[in-house]
Amino acid sequence: MTPHQEEGVKNFLKGIALEWQQKKDLFDEIITIYIGGGTPSLLAPKQVEELLSLFPKASKEITLEANPNDVTEEKMRAFKEAGINRVSIGVQSFDDETLQRIGRTHSAQKALDAIEMTYKAGIENISIDLMYDLPEQTLTSWQKSLEQVEKLPISHLSLYNLTFEEGSSYFKHQKKLLPLVPKEEDSLAMLEMAVERFEAFGFNRYEISAFARDGKVSNHNLGYWIGRPFLGLGPAAFSYTEGSRFQNAPHLARWFQKVTIGEDPTFFKETLTYPNNILELFAVRLRLMEGVDLLDFPTLPEEALKTVEELVDQELLTKKDSIIQLSKRGTLFYDSIASAII
Repeated sequence: MTPHQEEGVKNFLKGIALEWQQKKDLFDEIITIYIGGGTPSLLAPKQVEELLSLFPKASKEITLEANPNDVTEEKMRAFKEAGINRVSIGVQSFDDETLQRIGRTHSAQKALDAIEMTYKAGIENISIDLMYDLPEQTLTSWQKSLEQVEKLPISHLSLYNLTFEEGSSYFKHQKKLLPLVPKEEDSLAMLEMAVERFEAFGFNRYEISAFARDGKVSNHNLGYWIGRPFLGLGPAAFSYTEGSRFQNAPHLARWFQKVTIGEDPTFFKETLTYPNNILELFAVRLRLMEGVDLLDFPTLPEEALKTVEELVDQELLTKKDSIIQLSKRGTLFYDSIASAII
């Protein structure tokens, strides 16, 4: 690290401690801890240990996001000793040409090595991210990535397609990239191929984009989907509690200045009122493959219930007794379904 980076890390860790002191009374219990955003694996294990020492020891799932380039067996062993028991590795693809096209600096072999070294270090709960719909990605290159999954000592994977979200590097170059992404029929074939392969490898699809083996679901992400309150610490971090969601100031210096003088670093706050709060939670819970029990939503507006029935008629949703689930076809059109309900 450069001296400038070292100073930034020092301020980050100090700021987290100060912000936690401000907000720790908001939560009686901590279920999961997730160290993510940016590249947290650049932190030294001792710094992660310092970070984790701030919080109660009750949390059973403590995840660290890792870039394949930062992983060594020695470092992951030290992270485990610091308290990390789950690692999420940003693989994206096991095809070197695809990785180069999307600007990733690691190779496919580096990603494979990172997974193996993490497992050898004693961290057995490993998640990876894979992406499809990438520029010039073919069914053959995608199949190559999928074939690697069966051999890996991983328990979880997240599957994403390329989206051009405002503010992302992809958004800035979308005019150049859009003509290069796979056609719609190839995109669908990639998704269906992935779901079929993952299930054959013993991964259960428990959410639209998430698959787990041996019951090792992401309890942290599950909290988002069921509407469990969560607290985000640090610059640009999001939180949700008492029916409101808020975001911290997005820049390290501004966030650090706020917490240093004892001010709330909140940059944005939104409180959803009825019926929007109920409609949004219902739609988000539909992401789970187990579906939603209407009995848990006794105040769901009549108009929304009518929409649900229409979506059942269109075979986008299924209904059995009071349980509403996405149909196989519905998993392909979740965004449209959610928009219709909300």
